[in-house]
Amino acid sequence: MEQRVSLITLGVSDLNRSREFYQRLGWRPSMANTEGITFFQTGGMALALYPRDELAKDATIAPEGQGFSGITLAYNTRNRNEVDSVLKEAKAAGATILKPAQEAFWGGYSGYFSDPDGFLWEVAWNPHFPIAEDGSIRVPD
Repeated sequence: MEQRVSLITLGVSDLNRSREFYQRLGWRPSMANTEGITFFQTGGMALALYPRDELAKDATIAPEGQGFSGITLAYNTRNRNEVDSVLKEAKAAGATILKPAQEAFWGGYSGYFSDPDGFLWEVAWNPHFPIAEDGSIRVPD
């Protein structure tokens, strides 16, 4: 298996609400004619929004689940000041700020928000992970 991630799918409770939230963040859906699922191209991979019940059914598991799922998504910024700007933009789009931006123990600056379904996003500036023009990061060797 090649070392890569192609797609992240979030099981959402209300597809329209979630799509509108991400669009308020300035994201543009891809494959506009696809019904029942929404895709956003995110650099070299994609984020999909799919009804939680349908996603659980596809994976043959129960759709119920509460609390921390053990995963966060991350949006890395090109500079420290952009962290505060992105958190402010997320709040205006309907996100809940869980942790205001602050200096991080690993030398960067970060904060957290949750989307309408409670998925956690870290917004971080990491001086050790430079961002390429296309938005990709390269983890140092």
